Amino acid sequence: MVFRYARHTQNLEKLIGFYTKVLDFKVLGDFKDHNGYDGVFLGKHNENWHLEFTQDNNIPESQFDEDDILVFYPETLEEFQNIVANLEYHKVPIIEPKNPYWKENGICFEDCDHYKIIVSDLRIKN
Repeated sequence: MVFRYARHTQNLEKLIGFYTKVLDFKVLGDFKDHNGYDGVFLGKHNENWHLEFTQDNNIPESQFDEDDILVFYPETLEEFQNIVANLEYHKVPIIEPKNPYWKENGICFEDCDHYKIIVSDLRIKN
């Protein structure tokens, strides 16, 4: 099974920069003016998942709360450390998640749309 998470935004270019520079995702594909939408597919090559961000002239009406989080598990300590270094370099603040589990098992930050992301080193520790 392949997984795609799709989200509408008004910050398409900022999101592309954020996810490629901070999380080292790759642009796997994109489209322009497809039925009025521009979009991009971001992720890692040879994985069975990716994120899709779309933009048109409509303002997104997404509603999310403190427990709506994208969680990523780097496979190596080096990958985790690179993400931490990228967060510092790009001055992305680390924030405290609501869920106490993630306070102990990951780092939390937000993308430019204020969606929360956790990067966990849990798999590396075990």
